[in-house]
Amino acid sequence: MSEKHVTDRRNFLGTLTKAGIMGSIGLTPLAAAAKAVTDTEAAIEPAAYAFACPPYLQNPEPTAVTIMWMSNRPSYAWVEHGETETLGKTAHHSEGGIVDSYNTLHRVRLENLQPDTTYYYCVKSKEIADFQPYKLTYGETISSQMFSFKTPARKPQEVSWLVLNDIHDRPQSIPHLVGLNKDPYDFVFFNGDIFDYQTDEKQIIDHLLQPAGQAFASVKPFIFTRGNHETRGKFRRELGNYFDGPYYFTKTWGPVHFTVIDTGEDKTDDHPVYAGIVDFDKYREQQAEWFQKVVQTPEFKKAPFRVVMMHIPHYYSGDWHGPMECRRLFAPLFEKHKIDLFLAGHTHRYGVHQPVAGQHAYPIVIGGGPKDGNRTLIKVKAMNKDLNLVMLKDDGTEVGKVDLRSKR
Repeated sequence: MSEKHVTDRRNFLGTLTKAGIMGSIGLTPLAAAAKAVTDTEAAIEPAAYAFACPPYLQNPEPTAVTIMWMSNRPSYAWVEHGETETLGKTAHHSEGGIVDSYNTLHRVRLENLQPDTTYYYCVKSKEIADFQPYKLTYGETISSQMFSFKTPARKPQEVSWLVLNDIHDRPQSIPHLVGLNKDPYDFVFFNGDIFDYQTDEKQIIDHLLQPAGQAFASVKPFIFTRGNHETRGKFRRELGNYFDGPYYFTKTWGPVHFTVIDTGEDKTDDHPVYAGIVDFDKYREQQAEWFQKVVQTPEFKKAPFRVVMMHIPHYYSGDWHGPMECRRLFAPLFEKHKIDLFLAGHTHRYGVHQPVAGQHAYPIVIGGGPKDGNRTLIKVKAMNKDLNLVMLKDDGTEVGKVDLRSKR
């Protein structure tokens, strides 16, 4: 007998048992059963209309930023914003003449902002109680508290960021690790394996969007790339919908040119656990070809610091297929085009590996995790001539350091 049939049978027998009790006090079995069902329905009241997570900032630019959030029922949503707490401007997202509505995941891009300027905002969602072809019925409107953020300068002289990796579905680690930082920073980078695997939307809310929003993400943006664990599970394809940007990309912020690479899985594509539905070898090769174009850009060539961030390190992570493919594809390119710093995770063994002749001419920094005592926060600050990195263990002690002087 299937688990569902067992559960249904137990529920049915439970209802009949209640009906028998009610019959002994004067109700017929059918009336008693009906009453039991009615009582059960009355006890399960729908949750109040509310936000499913705080707003979180994505894809910051000197003149734009994306604000995302979620509500627990289909809604029409918008952002009120301005340079003072009086706000005064309203923005929503539309495409092809249709305004986003009747959805629970909301994404609004604020554009035409001023660089290096503080903005205030709140997000609002109005429930759509009924959506007929020629009649739409609104319900309640909810509003967030007021938050603020600052746009990057057009040509900033410095940039600071925090790196978290290998949280593995331990949401309490996010506020704890970010809380170790006492210095100004511009954004947080999640360098993979924030989850064990992708199950459903609730997991994304409870284990990332809620704790990140409560800790920092409503006022500071975060950037996300996948680890090998984010490629697993039935909800893996949908994960990207919750961020404003791809998994691999480049970005220039102040003196740093960032290259973010999505390293895929650590096993061979034909491993039985993947059941023939992955193609990461080709995906990594595509990114290697893409990187050869990146290094020809003026942004890469002129940057005082060239930083690569990706989940699986190409050294110090064993001889599994994924790390070895990363070494084959990317190590020669990183050497040839003289990157300055490499940041990774994956191994759960934190460490700072200084340059080694004949292997890598740049420091390789690997964050730890996910267990208490092995979790890390990586802090990086770069100015036009100097880059300083400090790695903290989860008790606040320093466990690694890198100081670089620009070669360009």
